[in-house]
Amino acid sequence: MTRSTRMPNPPSEETKAQGRYWSRHASKYDEVFLDPFRPGVVNPIPEAIRAIPGTKTKSAIDLGCGTGPLLPLLVEQFGEVHALDFASAMIRCSKDRLGADADRVTWHNRTMDDLGDLVAQFDVAVAINSLVMPDVRDVDRTLNAVRAALKPGGVFFGVVPSIDAIHYHTMLLLDRELDKGLDPVEAERLAAHHGEHRYYEFGFSRFQFQGLRQKFWQPFEIEYRLKRAGFSRVVLDRVLYPWDDHLPSGEAFADYPPSWDWSFTARL
Repeated sequence: MTRSTRMPNPPSEETKAQGRYWSRHASKYDEVFLDPFRPGVVNPIPEAIRAIPGTKTKSAIDLGCGTGPLLPLLVEQFGEVHALDFASAMIRCSKDRLGADADRVTWHNRTMDDLGDLVAQFDVAVAINSLVMPDVRDVDRTLNAVRAALKPGGVFFGVVPSIDAIHYHTMLLLDRELDKGLDPVEAERLAAHHGEHRYYEFGFSRFQFQGLRQKFWQPFEIEYRLKRAGFSRVVLDRVLYPWDDHLPSGEAFADYPPSWDWSFTARL
């Protein structure tokens, strides 16, 4: 397959800035952000992809491919694979991960809502922690574009960051401090500090870190926005993360139910 040569729509200034920030973080992405494919994580998406029948005659696109952790599976399973990211350094990392198999992928360096030349082309679309645009108008445009890029009967798999998991983590942190005998004011202060609340805007489910701005999700919003975009069947599941040093103070909660991100399957 050949590299896409289409000129993408001009991105907004914020999108350009975010593309630069994500490119800067590409080399250390797996060190900074939760990886839904690392050992110990329970992720239903790979199994769901493997269960699709007849994939060798089908096409798939990885939307916001990042450093490419899902691409080896897609290349193994599907007859045609596309990968898209607006950060050029992420695409370079993905190609390095695939090695010689990078030539089996058609690459697109553009935003996820810029799919006008790919209408009704894919049987499967996947977005793993890439539906994180801080402006929900961009999210809605992207979901509409993904729906249009799928063939009739197509399926859209996704993982999105969970803001309610941050509230869960905060509850555990608060109870830990209260159990030490601290008064509620001090316990709340420490829970907010250890839970890194300084990075979050909870009212609108946004996260900001070293220039990166991300949207987090409530479960009810996932179904709402997907159905608003035209997906008729939406099923939610969870990606479960073990309590370890990837989560603030995580080792202290090893005996509690795990933290999570939301996963979904949406069909036309």
